[in-house]
Amino acid sequence: MGVLSGKAAIVTGAGRGLGRAYALDLAAAGASVVVNDVDEAEARAVVDDITAAGGVAVASGHDVSDPEAVDALVARCVAAFGRLDGLVNNAGLYHEARPWDETPHAMRRAVLVNVLGALQCQAAASAVMRDGGGGAIVNASSGGMFGFPSVSTYAATKGALAALTYSSALDLEAAGIRVNAISPMALTRMTAHALGRDLAPSTQDAPPLAGIEDKAPESVAPLVTFLLSDLAEGITGQFLRFDGRRVSVVTTNAFADHPHVTAAGWTPASLADAFAGPLARHLQPYGVERRLPPRVRA
Repeated sequence: MGVLSGKAAIVTGAGRGLGRAYALDLAAAGASVVVNDVDEAEARAVVDDITAAGGVAVASGHDVSDPEAVDALVARCVAAFGRLDGLVNNAGLYHEARPWDETPHAMRRAVLVNVLGALQCQAAASAVMRDGGGGAIVNASSGGMFGFPSVSTYAATKGALAALTYSSALDLEAAGIRVNAISPMALTRMTAHALGRDLAPSTQDAPPLAGIEDKAPESVAPLVTFLLSDLAEGITGQFLRFDGRRVSVVTTNAFADHPHVTAAGWTPASLADAFAGPLARHLQPYGVERRLPPRVRA
């Protein structure tokens, strides 16, 4: 028996790439899987692959940006398998544009799918999981949120999924629902020409996505299977990076005693002195191209 035997899961955006790999691995581990993709033909092809290997799956062409479609997606899982134990919020849109070249349509569509889609899927799925005694949610974030040029909209949506994970882990803990985020690194249609294959941080010898051609989506999938299984009991509210070989925990300590300066009152001039003086050495690096802290006035 597999680690997910008897469980049912939904994987959104599962018609290709990482989503497809997640669905195949979940099914191989014993889960019954709803393979969701707006391209229903591709979703059905993945279902065919799963059933050919002896697994159980059904296809869904529901659009996660539509709340009524999301309700129907969750209902399809319950109708087909009688339960819902896991959700992988993998569906997402990617595009590159400098801020002044962005269009309202592209930005709105990215937010609708990447952020509202995940929120809506979580809302509908968590209600079923709560009534069923618990479950697990995995949100597909991205290393893009750490600072790449030309992807501000995409990065913002993926940063939102990290924030969603931290807050939802608290909200859903009492219901027995674990929530984690992952930043996967694998060669897909999206990453084949991503900026991270060419841009190297000033503190590193190679771009962040160097060697990605050797990292198949299938090598990343076991992390998702683990996080949806009972083997991950107690693991929630985490942001994990994984390239199929190295798994790491992205540290977050928002409530630590951060470097600070205290004064009875502040003016713009005294704040400028603080940032040029004691705070200057604590300014944080940002982005793949500029890993050194920003310069401040002397």
